[in-house]
Amino acid sequence: MADIQLGQYPAASHLIVHLSDTHFLDDEALLYGAVNTDSALHRALAQLDRSGRHPDAIVITGDVADRGEAGAYRRVRGVVEQAATRWGAEVLWVMGNHDKRETFRTELLREEAGDGPIDRVAFVNGLRIISLDTSVPGYHHGELSTAQLDWLAAELSEEAPHGTLLALHHPPIPTPLALMTVLELREQSKLAHVIRGTDVRAILGGHLHYSTHGIFAGIPVSVAAALCYTMDLSAPQRELLGVNGGQSLGLVHVYDDQIVHSILPVGTFDTVTHFPSSYLDTIEALTPTERTESFSRQV
Repeated sequence: MADIQLGQYPAASHLIVHLSDTHFLDDEALLYGAVNTDSALHRALAQLDRSGRHPDAIVITGDVADRGEAGAYRRVRGVVEQAATRWGAEVLWVMGNHDKRETFRTELLREEAGDGPIDRVAFVNGLRIISLDTSVPGYHHGELSTAQLDWLAAELSEEAPHGTLLALHHPPIPTPLALMTVLELREQSKLAHVIRGTDVRAILGGHLHYSTHGIFAGIPVSVAAALCYTMDLSAPQRELLGVNGGQSLGLVHVYDDQIVHSILPVGTFDTVTHFPSSYLDTIEALTPTERTESFSRQV
């Protein structure tokens, strides 16, 4: 049965799953000897599969492998591509500061080895997604070259039917974590100059290891929390504390006039209330007035 529009908005035209910072290691090694990165990714994708919400694309915004190892890339690629095939979704890989360009190319993109920036464009049912490589080989901060910015400007010179999402690792927004400011994307004003006034509707980022949102050049920015470990924002000031908890992924719903970002925590939680699908069937069968009286009226 087709979904009936109950509120003011029709269904989203696109659903994008936003993952970040999987930090896989070779031979299924535990990250810092404690974090099972494979398990976190498997749980996240299983939760999505169980929901029945099949995305149009999966965007992974960098630090796919913690040390850029070929075996780590092959393993994470296998897990993600299996889910993508099942859902009929595109997969877009974005370079992070922990990634290595040569193995990223050969093992994730199945291309010939090369050490240049990995910038790509994909169209998903009229929605353009541009992945921009902000990594700096040998360093953890982010930069964009003049050549990359010129390339981006040329790509954005023509609008896409459903607009553009820009995906990069280093998000162009402030962070309250003092140490992380050293590792931010540098000279952000140059990127702002290129994208301001274009059809870029949202920016997807990673790197910070906690979920956060902001505005850059008038464009909403959504940062997905890492799937490996997250930063504890309640840690004492001036400390940088990573914890094995709080992992989540982002759901990006694209509408004609706006984009909505939601956070899906990864894990199993106690159920405290539940309305089954049969209840929604009942509500959909009612008139608008009956729906209001049945579900909106307080009892």
